[in-house]
Amino acid sequence: MLIIEPSFYVIDTGIRSSTLRRIEEAGRTCYKSEDKITDDSADQFIRRLIKSGHESVLEHENLSVRFIVDRGVSHELVRHRLCAFSQESTRYVDYNKRGLTFIKPPWVYVQAGMYDEHIMSFNNEWLMAMAEAAKSYHRLIAFYNWSPQQARAVLPNSLKTELVMTANLREWRHVLRLRASKAAHPQMQEVMRPLLTYMNNHLPAVFEDIVEEIRIKES
Repeated sequence: MLIIEPSFYVIDTGIRSSTLRRIEEAGRTCYKSEDKITDDSADQFIRRLIKSGHESVLEHENLSVRFIVDRGVSHELVRHRLCAFSQESTRYVDYNKRGLTFIKPPWVYVQAGMYDEHIMSFNNEWLMAMAEAAKSYHRLIAFYNWSPQQARAVLPNSLKTELVMTANLREWRHVLRLRASKAAHPQMQEVMRPLLTYMNNHLPAVFEDIVEEIRIKES
């Protein structure tokens, strides 16, 4: 069995040099002020829109992120109904052939890497639980002829899952405001705080106020 850290990957379709320009062009339609567009006018225009609460203009641009997280985190993510999701299926993926991968929680002190699930005892309760789940899953398929969709019943929340999540920039602001905050689950913060940093580095006009808002709340 493989133990890994959670991660994310921002799919390039959402962040380009023209992203802010397209938002500006859409937003200026409301005011018929397209003649005021310059090479560097988009940032300040979008900041003014956000400050005035006119965030609907941000819905014109989408961003897709691939998350590699555990099933517990994914169950929380898919509750955001204004997003599109494509997720690894435990019904159709046969982990008896592909091998089982688990996400290490941040409070569990084990090294990421490959572990032999047949070792009789690990010096870590969580690791032992993952090994027992892996052995049960393999036995149910190999000796009891269960299908993957049946054998998944013994798999824990720590099971690795991959999902692609697509949302417009307004919805990403909502998701990150909730999921990168101190009130979010620690494993959610593990991926969402670095994602917010990434978003802010690439699109500060859209996300810098959320970074500041979270900083103030936690100071």
